[in-house]
Amino acid sequence: MIENTLDKLAEKILGLDEASLATLWDKYKTRMDNFDRSREWEKAVVIFFIINAVRAKNHIFNEHIRLEEQMAKSPPQKTIKSKKPDLRIIK
Repeated sequence: MIENTLDKLAEKILGLDEASLATLWDKYKTRMDNFDRSREWEKAVVIFFIINAVRAKNHIFNEHIRLEEQMAKSPPQKTIKSKKPDLRIIK
């Protein structure tokens, strides 16, 4: 039951636009910083962290895409055969 609810929440959150969420970041950061013992404060904290979660997810996603593109563009590396190190005896 809980897992199903979280899955549905995640689906809805993934459908939100990061740019639209970013415009709300300051509002919920300020609200979170002004603690009071209310349900509204608790919701503001959850919303603030949802916004940050979407931002973090997008950052990680974009980094992986960028790395994949770099790997596709770079030529395959040839493995270097190991040779004996240049060592000499010093007395």
